[in-house]
Amino acid sequence: MEVSFDNPFGAAYEHLAKRYSAIAKAAFDLLGVKTNYEIDVSLVDDETIHRINRDYRKVDKVTDVISFAFNDDKNPNDQINDPAVERILGEILICLPQAKRQANEIGNGLERELSFLFVHGLLHLLGYDHMKKEDEDVMFSLQERILERTGTENG
Repeated sequence: MEVSFDNPFGAAYEHLAKRYSAIAKAAFDLLGVKTNYEIDVSLVDDETIHRINRDYRKVDKVTDVISFAFNDDKNPNDQINDPAVERILGEILICLPQAKRQANEIGNGLERELSFLFVHGLLHLLGYDHMKKEDEDVMFSLQERILERTGTENG
């Protein structure tokens, strides 16, 4: 498993590459994911995420995280089943300015908020959703369990 990290915001956020790799490993271990996936993660600004949200989701506003699963519409029987062959799971875009605003609003540390948004996006890439209450309960419980496993403080 590999996490590719794009960070245009400077050295203060470079540590997130290692953090996101540890979170992905914990999530894959917990969920029993054996495929050797690559995950692309980018920190972006308000303008970028607003444009992407508007153009791809038809929601004309800034959001905190957007995930694009690369295998959403593919038949699982057509997938390469060799776990040694790396495949791209998808892309996660995290809006740094929005993460900062949210962390301040809810009283989270920025590190926890950025970790939470990564886990949230990763679970979407793995097929989890929160459209129905029962699905939300499962997904949000997994988010907290993964964050606990990686030592991300609550709050």
